[in-house]
Amino acid sequence: MPLGPDSDPKAVLPAATIEAAVSLRHFVAENARTARRFLTRLPLAVPIQQVQFEELNEHTRPETLPALLAPLLAGADVGLASEAGCPAIADPGARLVALAHERGIPVVPLVGPSSILLALMASGLNGQAFAFHGYLPVESGARATRIRELEAASAASGATQAFIETPYRAEAMLAAVLAASDPSTRLSVAADLTLPGASVETRTVGEWRRRPAPALASRPAVFALLAAPKVSARAAQKPRRA
Repeated sequence: MPLGPDSDPKAVLPAATIEAAVSLRHFVAENARTARRFLTRLPLAVPIQQVQFEELNEHTRPETLPALLAPLLAGADVGLASEAGCPAIADPGARLVALAHERGIPVVPLVGPSSILLALMASGLNGQAFAFHGYLPVESGARATRIRELEAASAASGATQAFIETPYRAEAMLAAVLAASDPSTRLSVAADLTLPGASVETRTVGEWRRRPAPALASRPAVFALLAAPKVSARAAQKPRRA
Protein backbone atom coordinates (compact mmCIF):
# COMPACT_ATOMS: atom_id res chain seq x y z
CA MET A 1 0.00 0.00 0.00
CA PRO A 2 1.10 3.62 -0.41
CA LEU A 3 2.73 5.33 2.57
CA GLY A 4 -0.10 7.81 3.12
CA PRO A 5 -3.70 8.59 2.18
CA ASP A 6 -2.62 11.30 -0.26
CA SER A 7 -0.39 9.02 -2.31
CA ASP A 8 -1.54 8.23 -5.83
CA PRO A 9 -1.40 4.41 -6.12
CA LYS A 10 -0.43 4.65 -9.78
CA ALA A 11 2.47 6.94 -8.90
CA VAL A 12 4.02 4.67 -6.24
CA LEU A 13 2.99 1.15 -7.28
CA PRO A 14 4.13 -0.64 -10.47
CA ALA A 15 1.45 -1.70 -12.95
CA ALA A 16 2.14 -5.37 -12.20
CA THR A 17 1.47 -4.85 -8.49
CA ILE A 18 -1.78 -3.04 -9.19
CA GLU A 19 -2.80 -5.75 -11.65
CA ALA A 20 -2.26 -8.42 -9.00
CA ALA A 21 -4.09 -6.45 -6.30
CA VAL A 22 -7.25 -5.82 -8.32
CA SER A 23 -7.61 -9.52 -9.09
CA LEU A 24 -7.63 -10.68 -5.47
CA ARG A 25 -10.74 -11.49 -3.42
CA HIS A 26 -8.97 -12.05 -0.08
CA PHE A 27 -6.67 -9.73 1.84
CA VAL A 28 -4.90 -9.85 5.18
CA ALA A 29 -4.24 -6.28 6.31
CA GLU A 30 -2.77 -4.50 9.28
CA ASN A 31 -5.84 -2.25 9.19
CA ALA A 32 -8.89 -3.42 7.23
CA ARG A 33 -10.43 0.04 6.99
CA THR A 34 -7.43 1.73 5.36
CA ALA A 35 -6.80 -1.30 3.13
CA ARG A 36 -10.39 -1.16 1.92
CA ARG A 37 -10.12 2.58 1.30
CA PHE A 38 -6.95 2.05 -0.71
CA LEU A 39 -8.49 -0.67 -2.87
CA THR A 40 -11.49 1.50 -3.74
CA ARG A 41 -9.02 3.75 -5.61
CA LEU A 42 -8.08 0.87 -7.91
CA PRO A 43 -10.06 -0.60 -10.83
CA LEU A 44 -11.25 -3.70 -8.99
CA ALA A 45 -12.57 -6.64 -10.96
CA VAL A 46 -15.44 -7.02 -8.48
CA PRO A 47 -17.29 -4.65 -6.11
CA ILE A 48 -15.37 -3.90 -2.93
CA GLN A 49 -18.18 -5.57 -0.95
CA GLN A 50 -17.11 -8.90 -2.43
CA VAL A 51 -13.54 -8.57 -1.17
CA GLN A 52 -12.86 -10.24 2.18
CA PHE A 53 -10.53 -8.62 4.73
CA GLU A 54 -8.88 -10.14 7.78
CA GLU A 55 -6.64 -8.19 10.13
CA LEU A 56 -3.10 -9.01 11.27
CA ASN A 57 -1.53 -6.53 13.66
CA GLU A 58 0.17 -6.31 17.05
CA HIS A 59 -3.05 -7.49 18.72
CA THR A 60 -3.31 -10.71 16.68
CA ARG A 61 -2.79 -13.80 18.84
CA PRO A 62 -0.40 -16.44 17.46
CA GLU A 63 -3.01 -19.19 17.69
CA THR A 64 -5.30 -17.31 15.26
CA LEU A 65 -2.72 -17.10 12.46
CA PRO A 66 -3.52 -20.48 10.84
CA ALA A 67 -7.10 -19.36 10.17
CA LEU A 68 -5.74 -16.52 8.00
CA LEU A 69 -4.33 -19.14 5.63
CA ALA A 70 -7.72 -20.82 5.09
CA PRO A 71 -8.40 -19.22 1.66
CA LEU A 72 -4.90 -20.23 0.49
CA LEU A 73 -5.41 -23.81 1.58
CA ALA A 74 -8.71 -23.76 -0.30
CA GLY A 75 -6.95 -22.73 -3.51
CA ALA A 76 -7.47 -18.94 -3.51
CA ASP A 77 -4.74 -16.29 -3.62
CA VAL A 78 -4.45 -13.90 -0.66
CA GLY A 79 -2.89 -10.46 -0.63
CA LEU A 80 -0.92 -9.19 2.39
CA ALA A 81 -1.25 -5.43 2.81
CA SER A 82 0.73 -3.25 5.20
CA GLU A 83 0.40 0.21 6.71
CA ALA A 84 4.19 0.44 6.43
CA GLY A 85 4.26 0.29 2.64
CA CYS A 86 6.02 -3.06 2.29
CA PRO A 87 4.49 -6.08 4.01
CA ALA A 88 6.71 -7.84 6.57
CA ILE A 89 9.18 -4.91 6.64
CA ALA A 90 8.67 -3.02 9.92
CA ASP A 91 5.34 -4.82 9.89
CA PRO A 92 3.75 -7.80 11.71
CA GLY A 93 3.03 -9.58 8.41
CA ALA A 94 6.29 -11.52 8.70
CA ARG A 95 4.57 -13.91 11.10
CA LEU A 96 2.06 -14.93 8.46
CA VAL A 97 4.72 -15.23 5.76
CA ALA A 98 6.76 -17.53 8.01
CA LEU A 99 3.70 -19.71 8.60
CA ALA A 100 3.02 -19.86 4.86
CA HIS A 101 6.55 -21.17 4.30
CA GLU A 102 6.03 -23.78 7.01
CA ARG A 103 2.87 -24.98 5.23
CA GLY A 104 4.57 -25.08 1.81
CA ILE A 105 2.55 -22.18 0.42
CA PRO A 106 4.40 -20.14 -2.26
CA VAL A 107 5.06 -16.52 -1.31
CA VAL A 108 5.38 -13.91 -4.07
CA PRO A 109 6.72 -10.45 -3.09
CA LEU A 110 5.26 -7.52 -5.03
CA VAL A 111 7.11 -4.25 -5.46
CA GLY A 112 5.86 -1.33 -3.38
CA PRO A 113 7.23 1.66 -1.49
CA SER A 114 9.37 1.08 1.61
CA SER A 115 9.95 4.24 3.63
CA ILE A 116 13.11 2.70 5.07
CA LEU A 117 14.75 1.99 1.72
CA LEU A 118 13.51 5.24 0.18
CA ALA A 119 15.04 7.16 3.10
CA LEU A 120 18.37 5.36 2.67
CA MET A 121 18.35 5.94 -1.07
CA ALA A 122 18.00 9.69 -0.58
CA SER A 123 20.19 10.06 2.52
CA GLY A 124 23.68 9.87 1.07
CA LEU A 125 24.64 7.64 3.99
CA ASN A 126 26.09 4.15 3.71
CA GLY A 127 23.63 1.94 1.85
CA GLN A 128 26.09 -0.95 1.53
CA ALA A 129 25.79 -1.75 5.22
CA PHE A 130 22.89 -0.67 7.39
CA ALA A 131 20.64 -1.85 10.20
CA PHE A 132 17.01 -1.03 10.92
CA HIS A 133 15.85 -0.83 14.54
CA GLY A 134 12.14 -0.01 14.36
CA TYR A 135 10.96 2.28 17.17
CA LEU A 136 13.32 3.42 19.90
CA PRO A 137 12.25 3.63 23.57
CA VAL A 138 9.75 6.33 24.48
CA GLU A 139 11.18 7.09 27.93
CA SER A 140 13.74 9.86 27.57
CA GLY A 141 16.57 8.23 29.51
CA ALA A 142 16.26 4.87 27.78
CA ARG A 143 15.90 6.61 24.43
CA ALA A 144 19.09 8.63 24.91
CA THR A 145 20.95 5.48 25.92
CA ARG A 146 19.73 3.65 22.84
CA ILE A 147 20.72 6.52 20.54
CA ARG A 148 24.25 6.48 21.96
CA GLU A 149 24.39 2.70 21.49
CA LEU A 150 23.40 3.02 17.83
CA GLU A 151 25.96 5.79 17.32
CA ALA A 152 28.68 3.64 18.87
CA ALA A 153 27.66 0.68 16.69
CA SER A 154 27.83 2.87 13.60
CA ALA A 155 31.26 4.20 14.54
CA ALA A 156 32.56 0.68 15.10
CA SER A 157 31.07 -0.93 11.98
CA GLY A 158 30.63 1.91 9.49
CA ALA A 159 27.00 0.87 9.03
CA THR A 160 24.09 3.29 8.85
CA GLN A 161 21.62 2.93 11.73
CA ALA A 162 17.98 3.61 10.79
CA PHE A 163 14.86 3.87 12.92
CA ILE A 164 11.35 5.30 12.69
CA GLU A 165 9.05 7.38 14.83
CA THR A 166 5.34 8.09 14.97
CA PRO A 167 4.15 11.47 13.65
CA TYR A 168 3.31 12.82 17.10
CA ARG A 169 6.77 12.02 18.53
CA ALA A 170 8.97 12.85 15.53
CA GLU A 171 10.00 16.29 16.78
CA ALA A 172 10.87 14.92 20.22
CA MET A 173 12.94 12.20 18.56
CA LEU A 174 14.90 14.73 16.53
CA ALA A 175 15.63 16.75 19.66
CA ALA A 176 16.75 13.60 21.47
CA VAL A 177 19.11 12.56 18.67
CA LEU A 178 20.65 16.03 18.52
CA ALA A 179 21.14 16.09 22.30
CA ALA A 180 22.69 12.61 22.55
CA SER A 181 24.90 12.45 19.44
CA ASP A 182 28.38 13.67 18.61
CA PRO A 183 28.49 16.83 16.46
CA SER A 184 30.36 14.94 13.71
CA THR A 185 27.71 12.25 13.32
CA ARG A 186 25.72 12.60 10.11
CA LEU A 187 21.95 12.49 10.54
CA SER A 188 19.33 12.15 7.83
CA VAL A 189 15.66 12.91 8.47
CA ALA A 190 13.11 11.80 5.87
CA ALA A 191 9.46 12.78 6.33
CA ASP A 192 6.23 12.24 4.39
CA LEU A 193 7.97 10.08 1.79
CA THR A 194 5.94 9.65 -1.45
CA LEU A 195 3.50 12.34 -0.21
CA PRO A 196 3.18 15.87 -1.62
CA GLY A 197 5.16 17.44 1.24
CA ALA A 198 8.01 14.92 1.25
CA SER A 199 11.42 16.07 2.47
CA VAL A 200 14.82 14.49 3.06
CA GLU A 201 17.60 16.43 4.81
CA THR A 202 21.07 15.13 5.71
CA ARG A 203 23.73 17.04 7.63
CA THR A 204 26.00 16.61 10.62
CA VAL A 205 24.50 16.85 14.08
CA GLY A 206 26.53 20.02 14.61
CA GLU A 207 24.95 21.57 11.52
CA TRP A 208 21.48 20.44 12.60
CA ARG A 209 21.99 22.21 15.93
CA ARG A 210 22.87 25.49 14.24
CA ARG A 211 19.76 25.54 12.06
CA PRO A 212 16.06 25.87 12.86
CA ALA A 213 14.50 22.46 13.45
CA PRO A 214 12.19 21.28 10.65
CA ALA A 215 8.47 20.99 11.33
CA LEU A 216 7.88 17.28 11.87
CA ALA A 217 4.63 17.33 13.84
CA SER A 218 2.01 15.01 12.29
CA ARG A 219 4.57 13.72 9.78
CA PRO A 220 5.79 10.10 9.71
CA ALA A 221 9.59 10.18 9.77
CA VAL A 222 12.56 7.91 9.18
CA PHE A 223 15.84 8.74 10.93
CA ALA A 224 19.24 7.44 9.85
CA LEU A 225 22.60 8.19 11.40
CA LEU A 226 26.17 7.44 10.41
CA ALA A 227 28.92 8.13 12.94
CA ALA A 228 32.51 8.96 12.15
CA PRO A 229 34.70 5.82 12.39
CA LYS A 230 36.59 5.21 15.59
CA VAL A 231 40.34 5.72 15.51
CA SER A 232 42.39 4.14 18.26
CA ALA A 233 45.00 6.18 20.08
CA ARG A 234 47.74 3.83 18.81
CA ALA A 235 46.56 4.14 15.21
CA ALA A 236 46.40 7.92 15.51
CA GLN A 237 50.03 8.21 16.59
CA LYS A 238 52.61 9.03 13.98
CA PRO A 239 55.02 6.17 13.30
CA ARG A 240 58.37 6.60 15.03
CA ARG A 241 61.52 6.80 13.01
CA ALA A 242 64.11 4.08 13.53
